[in-house]
Amino acid sequence: MFQSLLKDFLDLSRTRKRLVVAGADLVIVFVSIWAAFSLRLDVFYVPSTAQLWIFLVAPLIAIPVFIRFGLYRAIIRYIGFQALWTVFRAVMLYALIWSSLVLLSGVSGVPRSVYIINLILVMLLVGGSRMAARWIFTPHQGNRDRRFTDNANNVVIYGAGSAGFQLASALSYSSDQRAVAFIDDALSLHNQQLNGLKIHPFSHLSHLIEKLNVKEVLLALPSASRSRRREIIAMLEPYPVHVRTLPGLSAIANGEVKIEDISEVSIEDLLGRDVVPPNKELLGANITGKVVMVTGAGGSIGSELCRQIVQLSPARLILLEQHEYALYAMENELLNWAKMTGSVLNEDSILPVLASVTDLDRLELVCHGFGVQTIYHTAAYKHVPMVERNPVEAIDNNIFGTLRAAQAAINCGVEAFVLISTDKAVRPTNTMGASKRFAELILQGLAGLEGKTTRFTMVRFGNVLGSSGSVVPLFREQIRNGGPVTVTDPKMIRYFMTIPEASQLVIQAGAMGTGGDVFVLDMGEPIRIMDMARRMIRLSGLDVRDEEHPDGDIEIQFTGLRPGEKLYEELLIGDNPTPTEHALIMRAEEEILPWEEIEKLLQQFELAAKMNDANRVRELLLSAVSGFSPQCDVEDVVTKFGKDKIPGMEILNFHKVTSLKSEVESQML
Repeated sequence: MFQSLLKDFLDLSRTRKRLVVAGADLVIVFVSIWAAFSLRLDVFYVPSTAQLWIFLVAPLIAIPVFIRFGLYRAIIRYIGFQALWTVFRAVMLYALIWSSLVLLSGVSGVPRSVYIINLILVMLLVGGSRMAARWIFTPHQGNRDRRFTDNANNVVIYGAGSAGFQLASALSYSSDQRAVAFIDDALSLHNQQLNGLKIHPFSHLSHLIEKLNVKEVLLALPSASRSRRREIIAMLEPYPVHVRTLPGLSAIANGEVKIEDISEVSIEDLLGRDVVPPNKELLGANITGKVVMVTGAGGSIGSELCRQIVQLSPARLILLEQHEYALYAMENELLNWAKMTGSVLNEDSILPVLASVTDLDRLELVCHGFGVQTIYHTAAYKHVPMVERNPVEAIDNNIFGTLRAAQAAINCGVEAFVLISTDKAVRPTNTMGASKRFAELILQGLAGLEGKTTRFTMVRFGNVLGSSGSVVPLFREQIRNGGPVTVTDPKMIRYFMTIPEASQLVIQAGAMGTGGDVFVLDMGEPIRIMDMARRMIRLSGLDVRDEEHPDGDIEIQFTGLRPGEKLYEELLIGDNPTPTEHALIMRAEEEILPWEEIEKLLQQFELAAKMNDANRVRELLLSAVSGFSPQCDVEDVVTKFGKDKIPGMEILNFHKVTSLKSEVESQML
């Protein structure tokens, strides 16, 4: 019945709730004056006719004062200590006015101590009534009272610091989650209480899960290093609880923790890789005060490079992208950032250019027109199976796109050109990796030419978390949908790095290049994709379903290698990298091809591309790229499915071959 009355009150309109609270305050004012007389005189006080008016005038003073101070605008369920300060000031003003009026009226029989007692009583009752109402109407208060939220999940908060306290306070208003205890590593905090909840050591977790039916553990450790968070997550992994976390300190710098800040455990925490502080001189060397262009500015790496670059105060940033919407979104994001941060960059210094990197004339126009000094070349086709099915486009975009961008850089006097390469370029098993390795060879060849002023640098690294095609968001979605989680092969391993860290290292590596350098980023230890899938399932509070555990929640299915994929990736062709001034950047020492040989190969690639001859493309890549060992046959969709379905293909090819051969022969002469 009591709960029914509470719910009925909560269903009232805002105006009616205010009237109820004002009515309660009116009663409090009457009762406080009567109680003040009774306590002072030590009798059951009955006012005389002459004194009756001091009771009647009290609410006429109190209610307007309380309205003026906003006591009826506060939402009682969310009232805090700031509101109590407002109550204190309002009651003080009311008591002062009422006491002054009674004293000035000269009414007899009013002891002076009544004024003080009345003030104290009104203060306690008005403030106390609101705190009591907050306690009653709050959906729950830890494990002390379930009220009307019996379906809420019980959660344990790991971390009894400021963030943990704020999180517990935020959860006190949630109808979905109920904080029941804290866990903390500090021995001095054990068996203490925070926000009414007991602080336990980690060893008590099993007992808490069993006794309090805990479903989740929320990590409130924003200042902990990634390696420490990884250790804690590893300790929590065997327990049947869903593990989630708060963001880092920078994300909650305003001192407020909201329930919506709670997120799934990030893959960065699973990897436990602590970021090495950047070298500020290297960061700004190619950017600060210079005109910078990023090709593929709307892609995963390109967009993050742009975010990093604008923070380094370039004179101008050119966003070059052939995907219209990606370019539009990136421009808007950077302009909004500039406005929010007060940056001097604006519509005149963050410029979107819609163009393809294969268009030399357009590239030269942009580089010359804006006086570009630094180019970060990220534009490329990178999706291995997709490129395998469209190999000719990889030649056009990855090889000739890099060539045209490099030629434009040389012709326009660009100071620095940084190619974003990939670990798949090392002993490649797919067309994408082979095309990126040949792109590296092009820049290495150009770097050896005399008379050019452009410094060419290549930066090679592995998978980045959150990029298009990353397994992490795919696994999350599959787990959310109840599975199965699809893994290519139980033995598959990959290197991982966050996009911001990779972009920051790319910028620093690019500043160290002297010409033709291939830099390799330290990606840490390789991760088994199978292990990652298992950990993500367990940290979601679920069990892996397999032969040993047929009653598990999520099944892992193996899909097999797709065209062009291999079980593991490498970062070095040779075994003799040299260290640099940055701990996470190495310089690779690798063989190169002379430019004369590269030119001949480029002519043959061009002929094969114009003919859409995927088989010839494969032959050329095999001859040009050392260590290229295709994992599959030629998978080009046009070659496999189009030849017999396009009328006149043989005649068309005959005329094209004759024309193109003549063109190539004349160029060679």
